[in-house]
Amino acid sequence: MGNVSEFFGINVFNDSVMQRMLPNDTYQSIKNAISQGTSIDSSIADTVALAMKNWAISKGATHFTHWFQPMTGITAEKHDSFISPAENGSVIMEFSGKELIKGEPDASSFPSGGLRATFEARGYTAWDPSSYAFVKDGTLCIPTAFCSYGGEALDQKTPMLRSMEALNRQALRIVHCFGMTDVKRVNTTVGPEQEYFLIDKEFYEKRPDLIFCDRTLIGAKPPKGQEMSHHYFGVIKPRVAAFMKELDEELWKLGVLAKTEHNEAAPAQHELAPIFTTTNIAADHNQLTMEMMKKVADRHGLVCLLHEKPFAGVNGSGKHNNWSMSTDTGVNLLKQGKNPSDNPLFLLSLAALIEAVDKHQDLLRISIASAGNDHRLGAAEAPPAIVSMFLGEELTEILTAVENGTHHDDLKRVKMSMGADIIPYIRKDNTDRNRTSPFAFTGNKFEFRMLGSSASVSDTNTMINTMVADVLMGYADRLEKAEDCIAEAHNIIRDTMKAHKRIIFNGDGYSEEWQKEAERRGLLNLRSTVDAVPHFKDNKNIELFERHGVLNRTEINIRADITLENYSQILNIEAQTLIGMVQRDIIPGIGKHIEYLCRLAEGKKKVCEGIDITTETDMIKRLSNDTANLVKLNQKLRQAVKSAENISDLEEKARFYHDEILSLMEDIRSITDAAEEVVATEHWPYPHYSELLFKI
Repeated sequence: MGNVSEFFGINVFNDSVMQRMLPNDTYQSIKNAISQGTSIDSSIADTVALAMKNWAISKGATHFTHWFQPMTGITAEKHDSFISPAENGSVIMEFSGKELIKGEPDASSFPSGGLRATFEARGYTAWDPSSYAFVKDGTLCIPTAFCSYGGEALDQKTPMLRSMEALNRQALRIVHCFGMTDVKRVNTTVGPEQEYFLIDKEFYEKRPDLIFCDRTLIGAKPPKGQEMSHHYFGVIKPRVAAFMKELDEELWKLGVLAKTEHNEAAPAQHELAPIFTTTNIAADHNQLTMEMMKKVADRHGLVCLLHEKPFAGVNGSGKHNNWSMSTDTGVNLLKQGKNPSDNPLFLLSLAALIEAVDKHQDLLRISIASAGNDHRLGAAEAPPAIVSMFLGEELTEILTAVENGTHHDDLKRVKMSMGADIIPYIRKDNTDRNRTSPFAFTGNKFEFRMLGSSASVSDTNTMINTMVADVLMGYADRLEKAEDCIAEAHNIIRDTMKAHKRIIFNGDGYSEEWQKEAERRGLLNLRSTVDAVPHFKDNKNIELFERHGVLNRTEINIRADITLENYSQILNIEAQTLIGMVQRDIIPGIGKHIEYLCRLAEGKKKVCEGIDITTETDMIKRLSNDTANLVKLNQKLRQAVKSAENISDLEEKARFYHDEILSLMEDIRSITDAAEEVVATEHWPYPHYSELLFKI
C-alpha cells in the first residue's frame, strides 16, 4: 500500500477534505460545531451535501446511507443511490441538504422495548456532524442518531452524545474554578482494546453452535490450553499476520487509529488496540473495527469470533475501555504529573471517579450485562462481577493523607537496573497494573475491563460520563461558593475518601477472600444479567439520567426491557441449537461408536473364545447410559423452552432461562463433553477444540 501517511483516512470526509472542498464560512461553521458541540445552521446543509456527494463519487460511491447504531449492538444502514431522473431519459447525481440532515428508515423491526407496535414503523435518523462521513463498499456512510416517531432515542449514539454534553457542562465549571478560563470544552476520550478469536472457516462451518450462537455449546477441553503461556505475545503465525496487515490497511483508510496488535493469552486469541480519540468517534471506530475484522477474516479463509466466551476452559474475550477527560487546550484531567500531591485538579478528578464508581456500581455492571459476558465475568481471566477500583499504593496513600489532613511526600520516580550494564536504565511507574481489577487506574486514564468483546462501547461510556458528571456537579456547587478553591478541593477529597474509599481495592480480585471482603464492605455482587438489569429502573438511576438530560424514564425502561428480551432470545437460540445438535448428530455419533465397540467385542470372541471383553462391554454400557440420559435431558430442555414461551413478563422469563434452561444446557454439556473424550474422532460429528484452536 505504500507509505501509511499517504493513504491514512483516504476514505474519510475529514477536516482536511472539508477545508479543501467547502467555502471558508461553511467550513468554520462545521469546525466550530465539532470543537464546541454547538448545532449547525441548516442553511449550510446543501453546500455540505454537494461537497460530500462530489467527494464520495470521486471515491467510486454510487449510493449514500444514514449509518446508525440501533440497540442491536451492531450498525444499520439503508442504501439510496445518488441518481435522479433527467428530462432526456438519462440520470443526474444528486444529494440534497435535506437528505443529509434527515433520513426515514423503517423502524418497525428494530428493538424498541415495546415502545411501539410493529405497524408503527416510522423512525428518524439525524446527521451527527461530530463524526466524519466515510466511504465504505461504494457507499457514502453518514453517521447519524436514531429516534422513534415520538422522539425517544432508539440507538446507542444519542444517549452517549447527551452524556458527553452533560459531563462537559460540569467539568467546565470545575476547570474554570481552577482558573482555566481559556477552556471552552472538556471531552471524554476512549481507547477500546478489542480482543477476538480467529479460527479456520472450514472448521467453523461444521459447527452449528458457532454458526448460530457464536460460541461452542459443547466441546471437551484440549490437553493443552494456555497453561504454558506460549501464545501470549508469541510470534504471530503467517496466516494471522497477513490478516492483521490487511485489517490495519482497511482501518487506516477509514481513519481508524489502529495501533497495537498481538497474540492474547488463549490459543487462537488476539488483540487490537487503537490510539485514544473522543468517545463518540471511538465508538464509531470500534463498530467499524468489529465489522472489518469479520470481512477481512473471511477473505483469508478465517472466521473472527467476537463472542465473550466462545470456548469453555480457555480465556474469553473482553474489550478494555480506557477512559479519560481532556480539555480542548490539551490538559488531561487524569494526568497526575510529577508530584500528584501538589496537583489538586488531578486529585479532585480522581476523587470524582471514586465517588461515581462507588455510588453507581450497579450502572457499571448493567452497562456490560449480556448473556455472553455472563460466561466470562468472575472467571480467573476477567474481572469479577463485583465492581471495585485499583489505584495503586502510592495514589491510595496520597488520598489517605488528604483524608487524614497530613502531607504525603511524593515518591521519586525510580530508575530500575536490569543487572546487565549494556541494558539501559528504565523508569519505574508509580503504580503496578492490576489485571484483576474491573476499574483500574493505569496512568492518565482508567481502564474499565468488564466490557464484553462483542458489545458497543456506547452504553458503558454513557454510564461513566453521566455518573461522573453528576459527582462533578456537586463538586462544582461547593467550589463556586468557596473563597479558597484549593482548600475546598481538599475538603471535597477528604469527604469523598471518608464516604467512598470502600470501593478501592488493590489486591487480587479473583480470590475468594475478596468476595467475602467485598460483602463485608457492602459492595454489590450482581452475578448475572438477570440480577443486574432490573436495577436500571431503580428511581435513583432514573433521577440521575433525567437530571442531566441523558435518558428519560421511558428510554431507561425500554433499554432494560430490550436487554432482558435479548438475554432470553439468545438463550432460546442456544437451547434450540443444542437440542438439534444432540438429537441429529451427537446421539447418532455415540451410536456409531457403540456399534464399533459391539463389532470389536464380537470379533474378539470369534478369534478367541473366552477372551476378556470387559473393557468393551463397560464402555458400551457407559455410552448407552449416556445416550439414555441425553434423550431424557434433551426432552426436558425442549419442554422447558416451550414453558418459557408462555411467560409474558420479561424479567420472569429471563430468570427462568437463567435458572432452568441454562442449567439444563450445562447438564447436557457435561455428558457430551465426557463422551467426546472417549468416542473415536471418526464417529464424533464435530471438529474438536484441538482443531478449532490450534489449526490455523
